[in-house]
Amino acid sequence: MLASCTTRRRLLTLAATTVAPPAHALAPAATAPHQDSPVLRPSLFRSFFLGGFECSTHRRADGRRLDLIAATRHDVLVEQDYRQLARHGIRAVRDGVRWHLVEPGAPGHYNWSSLLPMLRAGEAAGTQVAWDLCHYGWPDELDVFSADFVERLARYAAAFARLHLDETGRPPVICPVNEISYLAWAGGDMARMNPLARGRGYELKRQLARAAIASASAVRAVAPGARILAIDPLIHIAPAPGKDAGPALAHLEAQFQAWDMLVGRHAPELGGAPTMLDLVGVNYYWNNQWSCEHPRLLKGHWLCEGEPLSPFDPRARPLRGLLAGVHARYGRPVFVAETSIEGERRADWLRHVGAEVREAIRAGIPVEGICLYPVLSHPGWDDDRYCPNGLLEMEVRAGRRVEHAPLAAELRRQQHLCETLFSGRGKE
Repeated sequence: MLASCTTRRRLLTLAATTVAPPAHALAPAATAPHQDSPVLRPSLFRSFFLGGFECSTHRRADGRRLDLIAATRHDVLVEQDYRQLARHGIRAVRDGVRWHLVEPGAPGHYNWSSLLPMLRAGEAAGTQVAWDLCHYGWPDELDVFSADFVERLARYAAAFARLHLDETGRPPVICPVNEISYLAWAGGDMARMNPLARGRGYELKRQLARAAIASASAVRAVAPGARILAIDPLIHIAPAPGKDAGPALAHLEAQFQAWDMLVGRHAPELGGAPTMLDLVGVNYYWNNQWSCEHPRLLKGHWLCEGEPLSPFDPRARPLRGLLAGVHARYGRPVFVAETSIEGERRADWLRHVGAEVREAIRAGIPVEGICLYPVLSHPGWDDDRYCPNGLLEMEVRAGRRVEHAPLAAELRRQQHLCETLFSGRGKE
């Protein structure tokens, strides 16, 4: 998620690789030629367009715990929020279980009172919910680097799966650990959030991957048929003109490291396997492509900082090609798990992303959905300033959230274009 609205640079996030790759590494593949056969209709979610609710629960560097679900009053207005999205044709959402509230005391003693109203609201509204189990935060007394963290997350994940089965009769759709790569950088290398470490990004990435693998296994043992999402940012970094391409390529390769751990390609001793990844979720914002103007070596891995690339810059990569590269690498369906921009360009950004995704689908890439994330505007992580980046605003008038009308209109247009594509009724 955008930490301070548009101020967060996506991926500086993808630090924490201990060995720089060879210089030929990994430019994402271009999209394949369009196929003559009909495109596959997505089937995982109840609607192709999803809404994602900001659900971060981490502690900032100053020690303050965030709870964006409470800050936006989504915990109080959850059924209303789901129903309001349903009126826009959004019948699937991403939302979060707040682990620190579920397991606030003795290990293994769960208090589901913060979750049950949300779980039941989804059922009442007919909304499918994909649940983040650890969205940057965990119980205060738990050391994320300890073996206990892995065991605790797995037990909590299994308990959630049992509850979900009891309440809904269905196995859940879950993301065990949201944005492993970003958390490894922000919390393990830069001390910007818990665990407030420096120079331990790769260690934290391994630990989070190990915990995600254990949790996926525990959930499937309780609820066969559960679907596992692996969500991380998708980026492109271009070498600055006239400068060595090595740092940009090394940083670019690092974006795949967490996913590679989950499927067992990197650090197989963590227990990863291809079955640990059902669907690859990619988070893509307006500043996910940039120029490597200021590379620096941090404890064996490269970080590249620089200015965002314009979509018209010849060094930029079309989103359709980035999606094709992820699919080619893992052989799994993909979905855009987060995308948005702040302010009056919200409709323009959705128009751009929608067009790119449809081109990817025409090229044979199985894309399961596009999640407007955040779908509800929210306070910024760092300073509480209002971040107007959602379809819904925080303000409630006449019993419902204020809506951003231009984005609502563009969403209707995109829904129509996608339905036309999936039904094979014709071209745009």
